Amino acid sequence: MKRQQLFIISGALALLVLLFFFGKTTLPKKSSPAAMPSQAAANTPVQFNDLLAKAKQKLTEAQIQKLAGLENAVIRGDVNDQKMHVFHQLAHFWKDSAKIFEPYAYYTGEAAKLENSEKSLTFAAQLFVDNLLIEGDPTMQSWLATNAKDLLDRALKINPDNDSSKIGIGACYMFGSISNNPMQGILTVRDVVQKNPDNLYGQMILGLGGKKSGQYDKAIEHFIIIVTKQPKNLEAIFQLAECYELKADKVNAIKWYKEGEKLVPDEEIKKQIEKRINELK
Repeated sequence: MKRQQLFIISGALALLVLLFFFGKTTLPKKSSPAAMPSQAAANTPVQFNDLLAKAKQKLTEAQIQKLAGLENAVIRGDVNDQKMHVFHQLAHFWKDSAKIFEPYAYYTGEAAKLENSEKSLTFAAQLFVDNLLIEGDPTMQSWLATNAKDLLDRALKINPDNDSSKIGIGACYMFGSISNNPMQGILTVRDVVQKNPDNLYGQMILGLGGKKSGQYDKAIEHFIIIVTKQPKNLEAIFQLAECYELKADKVNAIKWYKEGEKLVPDEEIKKQIEKRINELK
């Protein structure tokens, strides 16, 4: 099923709890979309070697030895297929054994570049975009967006008509601190959505962009479109609840938190939602 037709909920519940219930909600100043992250907001660019060195500090001795063997295999690989295979192995190591995201995403992206198929490139890019949307550090936003955009640019050369790739690039400009003109990203996504209002991926990105820039009414319009089409979309429901809370509309915030509570199966999560509701009363 296409991404714009369905947002994957599995794995998102823990994230939603972290963002909405265990985290502290603050009221950002209202501003125009131009106030979203710009290139100037990012300080020293993040280098993958620095991220890798930091990640290695968390490994056991056995993991370090296994990783060294894989890294040496990359150096020895003299053809693309060999390197691609090792990059996949490195990605699996960081995902399954070390459980550290940045090297996993990076090596998945490197393998995708060698494979150079639309499917592999968009899959790798989406790893970066999904984490970009929840990353708060401008320097990391820039690293995530730069990697995602590179992969999506390659994918669009293969299929220039892929709207999801266009939206992903728009998200990179909107949230990635890679441009002094984030409006460039908004226009890209808006163009797709204007042609196809049922593109719910685009509606979500525009909603998140409106929320990030303090334009809560605009954000709400986009999230409402999503929940109208997908009444059980927890991400859109909780985004609606928080937008109403941020604009001090407690009645509607409570309404949407309650809607989300009905759909959440986990009792601990329900308790956190109920706690937030009680704090708003």
